[in-house]
Amino acid sequence: MGLADFCQSCGMPMTGDELRGTEADGSRNADYCCYCYQKGAFTADCTMEEMIDFCLDTEEGKKLYTDREQARKKMLEYFPTLKRWSCAKR
Repeated sequence: MGLADFCQSCGMPMTGDELRGTEADGSRNADYCCYCYQKGAFTADCTMEEMIDFCLDTEEGKKLYTDREQARKKMLEYFPTLKRWSCAKR
């Protein structure tokens, strides 16, 4: 399996190995970033909608999206394509 270009939980670009999460044995995870996945588990037990709100509320999210509602709408379309949320109901 190849390494994902984007975290399959939050959608963050993973541009370096140091941004990848870790498994329980310390090895790098191919699918999730270090902010979403550490030591073999997700760092937050949240819904897809809560993850979207978190991404919109970060400083980077505030810089990227001037129209929060439009950004939320686009994320609601995109996030179900990510591995963690592929089975989530819209």
